[in-house]
Amino acid sequence: MQANRQASSVINEMYQQSVLEMDPYYLSHFHVMGNHVSPDTSSQGNSVNFSSCKDQFFTLESFPATADLSACNSPSAVSVLSSRSPFSPQGSQSCSSDQHHSFDNTCGSPLSGCSVTDDDNELKHKLKELEISLLGPESDIVDSCYCSFRSGTHQDASVAKRNWNQVVEMIPRLNLQDTLIHCAQAIHDSDLNVATLFMDVLGQMVSVSGDPAQRLGAYLLEGLRARLERSGSAIYKALKCEEPTSSELMSYMSVLFQICPYFKFGYTSANAVIWEAMVNEPIIHIIDFQIAQGSQYIPLIQDLANRPGGPPVLRITGVDDSQSAHARGGGLQIVGQKLAQLAQSKGIPFQFHAAAMSGCEVERSNLRIRPGEALAVNFPYALHHMPDESVSTHNHRDRLLRLVKSLSPKVVTIVEQESNTNTSPFLHRFIETLDYYTAMFESIDVARSRDDKQRIRAEQHCVARDIVNMVACEGFERVERHELLGKWRMRMRMAGFTSYPMSSSVTGAIKNMLRDFNENYRLQEVDGAIYLGWKNRPMATSSAWR
Repeated sequence: MQANRQASSVINEMYQQSVLEMDPYYLSHFHVMGNHVSPDTSSQGNSVNFSSCKDQFFTLESFPATADLSACNSPSAVSVLSSRSPFSPQGSQSCSSDQHHSFDNTCGSPLSGCSVTDDDNELKHKLKELEISLLGPESDIVDSCYCSFRSGTHQDASVAKRNWNQVVEMIPRLNLQDTLIHCAQAIHDSDLNVATLFMDVLGQMVSVSGDPAQRLGAYLLEGLRARLERSGSAIYKALKCEEPTSSELMSYMSVLFQICPYFKFGYTSANAVIWEAMVNEPIIHIIDFQIAQGSQYIPLIQDLANRPGGPPVLRITGVDDSQSAHARGGGLQIVGQKLAQLAQSKGIPFQFHAAAMSGCEVERSNLRIRPGEALAVNFPYALHHMPDESVSTHNHRDRLLRLVKSLSPKVVTIVEQESNTNTSPFLHRFIETLDYYTAMFESIDVARSRDDKQRIRAEQHCVARDIVNMVACEGFERVERHELLGKWRMRMRMAGFTSYPMSSSVTGAIKNMLRDFNENYRLQEVDGAIYLGWKNRPMATSSAWR
């Protein structure tokens, strides 16, 4: 190990010298496309606006970003303790009641992966065979739109085990993204010495206040370190900064809500679909499986108040677990009170039902369905937190969809990240995470300056946790499990749903919202669903079902 430390010191010196000889903006000109690292030559997207809702409620949109934001002194300091992200407004639904169905030691030995019994392996093998027979292999469910946003194919990331001198000679020639992939490969290959060496070099390359690649690299490096250390269920407690207060966290979330359109894309598309489906209904019941702050329903309530023929009776059931209470500073009653006050001011008969539980725990009796009401169900970035057949024999992901179908809803809306990390093995998942979040960090970067403290803290507290979870954890501990729209389509059809195509008015509402954002955001409609992309990378999808 003494020789390893000496080699690390030599490599750091070689790396620093090579950086001085490079274009300082070299790394920022590269973007991970599909399955290869290539220069960013993607075309610009549609220039497309949003009329902001003027309200006085304590929401993502209206909350002032006034938290005390001190600068981070360490270039690689990482805080990933928040349970929030642009796609996880509720945080991770752990479904703790099913722990006995999970891997016995989901983050066990440093390099050997998860420890399971032979029976568990046989069961999971059978579950995987069943999944493939019903849904098809992952590679067969890539949407045409997903491919059309992207170009090229990944060079094989596989790196054969090298002798020490070869690794030492290679590192100074690698850019940041290559170094991250080689480090992940070393961990995948159980080569602890090489992985540690790469991490030492990466520590000099990343920075939470740098360009998008450097900032993302800081959080990916934290995930790789946590994977080696196998922090397990205590992973978040072992990381560096204290959890923010509720007002600070709300402030950070508000920053992301304002500077990138991912939240608003989901809210706007779902509201437009619900509005159309319920146009003549006298009694409307909306079940939201990730109600968060309730911000989505402020513009919808205002629109329903002005509906021709008068407003309907409106009921909203908010499903939410205890982790969301931290950002709100209290339970679901806060959401209900604020929405009730707004509805009363607009003359809308209103009721709010709080279902303070994880989606994994929801049963029909928790939803208080009444005869004579038109039902809409909303899944805003929620379903990817539900463990499926690859994690638990209960398969809450499909169980919940079948439950919703049994309620005979008039419309169901689903908004999800367009990323493929659910059942992917570690190395493929790491590359996909690198690809996806490279685009996200680029999209955030254009909205705020590099040294903007609010943006730095928002990324640290609202995005990094998801990244670390996808990289560091396996089995039941990994709660961020995204699937492509093609896989969601198959799940919905298996549950008995048919597509509810998005109309031109829905697309128009999203285009109006996007006018407030960078021109590189793109919209594409494919088979009745809408994709939101950054340049040539699809980021999120919105679909509707009945």
